[in-house]
Amino acid sequence: MPGMWRLLRAFWGVFLIFGAAFNTALVDVVGSEQQIPLSVVKLWASAFGGEIKSIAAKYSGSQLLQKKYKEYEKDVAIEEIDGLQLVKKLAKNMEEMFHKKSEAVRRLVEAAEDAHLKHEFDADLQYEYFNAVLINERDEEGNYLELGKEFILVPNDHFNNLPVNISLSDVQVPTNMYNKDPAIVNGVYWSESLNKVFVDNFDRDPSLIWQYFGSAKGFFRQYPGIKWEPDENGVIAFDCRNRKWYIQAATSPKDVVILVDVSGSMKGLRLTIAKQTVSSILDTLGDDDFFNIIAYNEELHYVEPCLNGTLVQADRANKEHFREHLDKLFAKGIGMLDIALNEAFNMLNEFNHTGQGSICSQAIMLITDGAVDTYDTIFAKYNWPDRKVRIFTYLIGRETAFADNLKWMACANKGFFTQISTLADVQENVMEYLHVLSRPKVIDQEHDVVWTEAYIDSTLADDQGLVLMTTVAMPVFSKQNETRSKGILLGVVGTDVPVKELLKTIPKYKLGIHGYAFAITNNGYILTHPELRPLYEEGKKRRKPNYSSVDLSEVEWEDRDDVLRNAMVNRKTGKFSMEVKKTVEKGKRVLVMTNDYYYTDIKGTPFSLGVALSRGHGKYFFRGNVTIEEGLHDLEHPDVSLADEWSYCNTDLHPEHRQMTQLEAIKLYLTGKEPLLQCDKELIQEVLFDAVVSAPIEAYWTSLALNKSENSDKGVEVAFLGTRTGLSRINLFVGPEQLTNQDFLTAEDKENIFNADHFPLWFRRAAEQIPGSFVYSIPFSPETENKSNKSNVVTASTAIQLLDDRKSPVVAGKRDYFHSVLMQQGLLWTQADAPIPT
Repeated sequence: MPGMWRLLRAFWGVFLIFGAAFNTALVDVVGSEQQIPLSVVKLWASAFGGEIKSIAAKYSGSQLLQKKYKEYEKDVAIEEIDGLQLVKKLAKNMEEMFHKKSEAVRRLVEAAEDAHLKHEFDADLQYEYFNAVLINERDEEGNYLELGKEFILVPNDHFNNLPVNISLSDVQVPTNMYNKDPAIVNGVYWSESLNKVFVDNFDRDPSLIWQYFGSAKGFFRQYPGIKWEPDENGVIAFDCRNRKWYIQAATSPKDVVILVDVSGSMKGLRLTIAKQTVSSILDTLGDDDFFNIIAYNEELHYVEPCLNGTLVQADRANKEHFREHLDKLFAKGIGMLDIALNEAFNMLNEFNHTGQGSICSQAIMLITDGAVDTYDTIFAKYNWPDRKVRIFTYLIGRETAFADNLKWMACANKGFFTQISTLADVQENVMEYLHVLSRPKVIDQEHDVVWTEAYIDSTLADDQGLVLMTTVAMPVFSKQNETRSKGILLGVVGTDVPVKELLKTIPKYKLGIHGYAFAITNNGYILTHPELRPLYEEGKKRRKPNYSSVDLSEVEWEDRDDVLRNAMVNRKTGKFSMEVKKTVEKGKRVLVMTNDYYYTDIKGTPFSLGVALSRGHGKYFFRGNVTIEEGLHDLEHPDVSLADEWSYCNTDLHPEHRQMTQLEAIKLYLTGKEPLLQCDKELIQEVLFDAVVSAPIEAYWTSLALNKSENSDKGVEVAFLGTRTGLSRINLFVGPEQLTNQDFLTAEDKENIFNADHFPLWFRRAAEQIPGSFVYSIPFSPETENKSNKSNVVTASTAIQLLDDRKSPVVAGKRDYFHSVLMQQGLLWTQADAPIPT
């Protein structure tokens, strides 16, 4: 069982008074050419050190708790952590959670395909649906707008208090599309049947958030229904077909070469449209795709000259890099398409033979204002009869003189032809190629489940800003006999999973003080990791829009040979060890430690899970044993609280449990009053043990508080303790309004409370010291330094040790001190915070 910690704040006015006297005296003696004996300075230092330790020890009660733990040593069971078994168990838990989300999506797929099968298209269909932009909008006379009927919205805490309708979905249509187009109206009509499934899924799994259907026609049905607001220009640019989850589900991974005509005839608007077309194609490529861009006239011009003859992964960084180079293109000369086609086919062929790339589909995107030939000899040489490379042709401009040649090239190579006359036509016409590439999946009815890497959600926001998400999605196909052979993609359904939901499946108490769990995709991108920190736009309290696609090598940078990364990308199971440097206190300090990494894949997903256990704090843990009656009695104390972000009991499964605190849920679970509650029995047993062992400290603190007027330590503010199970006890020696730091130990003070992915800062500080000694800390920031009238606080921390002669010594923290003690298990932290006038 974990041990305990505690914090204490004391006013050490003597610190500054003494320091000021010392500085003045030093000036006087220097001026008179006298010296202070070193022995006197040592005496002062010894007296000062003894005094501050005495204050900290007195108010912390560390000796009392050390004695209490001593009484339980013989009843404690010591267990060694098996890292591989632990990571496999956690992976299994995540697999079950992911499977639950996948099943919800699968039910949506079945309902959507059945509804479409029963629907007959009606070009004259009139249907008043709930348009997400127009709902609850009225005209000047007070009447509801067309498609803007009354739509009840109620703030819901599960959706961060956004006003939503948990009974119905509503529909968003991109601004550049007509919201009463017959194709859209028919699609909205038959997809209404998804409402019942949305609600049923939410009832089955109350932890679900957004569920949705993105139509191949462009509309987006979202549950629960929510009001969409246009931007400052009155535009909603969101198109579900551009989203990564849609593209991944709709198509297989692909290798793409984009050929752009930059001959003289492409000057002006045509070149502008061509560049926008390229940019839109890049939007449709995901991390599983590979691409390159070649501009051509009488010569070939790679858009990125450093990447001749190869393809690069279509991650966000690469796509943005190529977009920047598009601006450097200008039109001149004569277009020699045959040279460009030869180069593209050779590149795809050679890249495929290397075993790199997507292996699945290959395509050439041709963007031009015309072709004087059909170039059948080139296709016969490289692509026929197998036609493994699809040709998609985009005719730029209004002229149609060369349209027939481009159509022939596309049709003869299993592609698609489209004409783009204006900038407004670009996005919709580019989307057509996705339908062609999805046909093999549709014909074979391959309902593959896809997962995205972590990305920023544009709707939900918490106190930290926008929320990191991953999405599970599946394609929806037409089952109608007359269209089945053509392979018609109806759209994609999906649901979002907040990354913080994954952390609930990870028992932090088993990972040790510096230990952590992390997950990555099959591309090496991080899904969750403690070092995946938010990046904020300059001067704004929001994350950057491109906050995604962070590679594991960027945070586990000591793995210079990518041994850990490559093993996890290849979905292997194993162990890896290395010395690491970890920053604490927001980068102000660095810890050097040795981590043992254990990893395995999460079945049914593209993810792999890793667990890092720090030597010295992650090797053993112990179990205490007390009766339920004892534990419940001591949990009832008003000074007891539990880590808010830890999952002792799953309160999301049933609506009646959602408003419960974890402490309330544990009490109901142990008394048998809520048989439906699912709780972590092992963690709860350890919490009960900690509650019993730490209970005497309450009376001790009360006694100090009652006699505080007789003491000279007028600045003592608060004492508190906490354990590795997330249990906390707090005692104020002053009124709440008198606290120097009003945010201390509150939800706003993230560094000093138990979080889903780390222990409090003062908890970690004490773990690195010799048990029984105090470590002192004064918070520093430019803000506090510049406020001369503001008091600061001093924090002193210590660790309680639980001796155990049954185990071999382990390293304590980052120092080479060896103890026959499980530091990570029996840690009791005490801290003293003293306001210092500055």
